[in-house]
Amino acid sequence: MRDRDRTPAGAALTELVLDLFRLSSRMTTAGDRLVSELGLTSARWQILGSMVAASLPRSVAWLARDMGASRQNLQRIVHDLEKEGLVRFLPNPHHKRSPLVELTDEGRALFDAAMVRQGPWADELAEGMDPADIRIAHHVVGSLLDRLDFAGD
Repeated sequence: MRDRDRTPAGAALTELVLDLFRLSSRMTTAGDRLVSELGLTSARWQILGSMVAASLPRSVAWLARDMGASRQNLQRIVHDLEKEGLVRFLPNPHHKRSPLVELTDEGRALFDAAMVRQGPWADELAEGMDPADIRIAHHVVGSLLDRLDFAGD
């Protein structure tokens, strides 16, 4: 399909999606650099962050759905985090074969250390940008996420 075969909104969305793919790759690389000295990667940091945001122990399947990630990939990383003492598995009263995952104090401290680095990095990256523009972009991305979640049902 050529751009002229799309609606103006469809063509604009296609351009945005291509930019989001490039942005995602670059953000992952930047995140890896930002937390590498802590022994983290962007993927490990995201998992710890998802656990912090959840505030209660959750299963790997729940975390994967929340993050929009593959359960198998998350399972492998969570097992590595468990071996390092950053998370622990707890019995799941609702599903015997799907334990809950909980951050340890060490895991929380490592996440907090990453966030100490993230603050100044985000401030520097956003320097000169209009906060209203950032909020609009956030709204657009959130709307797309909602539409994609709804479309999958």
